[in-house]
Amino acid sequence: MQPNAPIKFGFWPEQASTFAFEVDLLFGFLMAVTLLFCIPITAAIIYFAVRYKRKSENDRPPHIEASKTLEIVWSVIPLFFVVIMFFWGAQLFFEQRTPPPDALQVDVTGKKWMWKFQHKNGRREINRLHVPVNQPVKLRMASEDVIHDVFIPAFRVKQDVLPGRYTMEWFEATKPGTYDLFCNQYCGTMHSYMVGTVVVMEQADYQNWLAGFTGETPEKSGENLFNKYACNTCHMAGSGQRGPDLAGLLGSKVALKDGNVITADENYIRESILNPQGKVVAGFDPVMPSFQGVLNEDQINHLIAYLKTLKPAAGAASHAAAAAGGIQITPAASAPAPTDAVTSPTATQGAH
Repeated sequence: MQPNAPIKFGFWPEQASTFAFEVDLLFGFLMAVTLLFCIPITAAIIYFAVRYKRKSENDRPPHIEASKTLEIVWSVIPLFFVVIMFFWGAQLFFEQRTPPPDALQVDVTGKKWMWKFQHKNGRREINRLHVPVNQPVKLRMASEDVIHDVFIPAFRVKQDVLPGRYTMEWFEATKPGTYDLFCNQYCGTMHSYMVGTVVVMEQADYQNWLAGFTGETPEKSGENLFNKYACNTCHMAGSGQRGPDLAGLLGSKVALKDGNVITADENYIRESILNPQGKVVAGFDPVMPSFQGVLNEDQINHLIAYLKTLKPAAGAASHAAAAAGGIQITPAASAPAPTDAVTSPTATQGAH
């Protein structure tokens, strides 16, 4: 495997996102404060070492009373700067952790040693990511093996990509062009080759590029998987329901068998597919098999995309209402528990 493009090095990476100037400004402030203290302290150490060097074995320095005023000053001034750093850094951190609701989502899968990207219409890329300029882009990321990290220096964003769960980072590119993307966590012998590029395009060019793909969408692929593994036989309302209804599940509150109430986010759905016994829904038995090793990262993403399209029937009690009211959903009479992970019913939300 070879890098897709030559890597450009520079003392200061180009600023090409809405975060870049803010991050550089904070970094510059940190450097200035560091030098403000480092240079005088270093100079004082050198001066005192020379000026008050012990001249003989009999030298005894005079006793000096401590100055409370001096001690307060050299404690308060650094505290002032540290408080500024904390609140400034926290504000920027929360900005980078809160994507806009209308952000364009791209699924990212890291594996030794390549990056896979999939866009909203199903178009896929390897080690090359196309995005539109002046539009927020959210990367939903997962790893197939070890810890990786998506680092785009020109955008001043980086985030670990973990096996077993989703992580997220977002950015808004401000300049069309091609920018380097690195894996910033050592992930094995070919870590240095796990690089890619981000191609920022004008809005019209991006839409034309996206429209060039006419294959299957993630939602359609997820629906096919949902039917292939007979998930609907357990997870849709009806006489054969043995697991919670998945319509309207994403973002709702779910009451668990252990008494806890959690939000059904994407990580919860993912865990319920791979480890369905981990969080069992109140009112259901833990009969769903694990799909660990049966479904890959792309298939899990597609199932979640399909679940987002499922809406509860008119008049049906919402998951949130059931959780808030402490309602125990009682499943209908069930058939024998599934025994085969491929042909048995269920594949998404644990038949819990």
